[in-house]
Amino acid sequence: MNISDTILQLEQIHQRLLLHTPRNLRPIFSQYPLSEKRAALLIGPRGTGKTTWLLECSRDNNILYLSVDHPMASGIRLFDIAQKAFQKGYDGLAIDEVHFSIDWSREIKAIYDSYPTKKIWVSDSSSLQLRKGIADLSRRFPRIQLPLLSFREYIFLKEETLFETFNPLEDTSRATSIFQTTNILNLFRQYIEAGTRPIFLEGDYEEKLQNIIEKTIFSDTPFLLPNVQERYLRLMNAVIGYLASSPIPTLNMASLSSDWGIGKEKLYELLNVLEHIGLINIVRYKRDHKVSGKGAKILLADSSMYHVLHGDIGNVREAFLVTAMRSAKIDIFASKDESKGDFIVQDMLIEVGGKTKHPKKADFVVRDDTELPHKNMLPLWTFGFMH
Repeated sequence: MNISDTILQLEQIHQRLLLHTPRNLRPIFSQYPLSEKRAALLIGPRGTGKTTWLLECSRDNNILYLSVDHPMASGIRLFDIAQKAFQKGYDGLAIDEVHFSIDWSREIKAIYDSYPTKKIWVSDSSSLQLRKGIADLSRRFPRIQLPLLSFREYIFLKEETLFETFNPLEDTSRATSIFQTTNILNLFRQYIEAGTRPIFLEGDYEEKLQNIIEKTIFSDTPFLLPNVQERYLRLMNAVIGYLASSPIPTLNMASLSSDWGIGKEKLYELLNVLEHIGLINIVRYKRDHKVSGKGAKILLADSSMYHVLHGDIGNVREAFLVTAMRSAKIDIFASKDESKGDFIVQDMLIEVGGKTKHPKKADFVVRDDTELPHKNMLPLWTFGFMH
């Protein structure tokens, strides 16, 4: 098939996909108007809506969408596709799953430099900072980090009610009106168990998330670690399973190293990759500046993974809080004295627990299964409204 026929096929695929974009879009998309950008790198975990946003932005901008992991686009240089698309009159390209293309960074740079009036939007499912050549590319392409679905966004997609954002550590005045408007605890339970990605709208959430975890490890990791051994991938998968089922959010590095016949430095490298591909959060102490290490706590980055993997849900609350803070770009650190509290956020000590959890010596206690804030007690669900 020649390049003209390939473009024709890509156009037909593009049009079919546009017919099936959801009616309601994530509210966070409004913060990232791709139409105003000549170039952009859209980055985020699988299943968070990157493809949907690329398609929606391409709709009214004369942009050709293509996914590089589609067989129709495999084996063809991105530059050749761009050249033919621009000759046909397109004003730009929206390139999904860009890491599946050979020499993708060089190709994207060449397109950008050769066609200064054209738009190039690129998406990828993990942090591009680990890739060779990204330093040069990132000067041209601003990065847009798309987080997991917030509880606020979940309510909007499910009930078409959009509430304002707020930080419960600073202001809880909006919590009462939200509580009076909807069955907040029931919705929060649904969200925590199977609603942290917009794929919940499609059904079969458990199967889809299990597939996302598998593809993230076994398909994405080799692009981050060229020539990675199969046993390393299996180890990473085992780490996810262990963290899901363990009541204590950490790993015995010596035991893992011995059981899998792997050095600790390589193990730390694999943990670092797991964090960059969006599967875990490593929580460190405030002044822990080590490049590698397991930190103080290791939590799954997606709270629904604990339920989908039928694990120990004892760490779900902490996992949710950490992800909520990081998605809102707020630093969160582990407390060195857990007899006083669990985390440090904005120089405040935070304790996390169930409905009867006491604050110990913390500034705030964050409780699950609790409807409204009271004094220094904050409901866990309120932290889902920070973005």
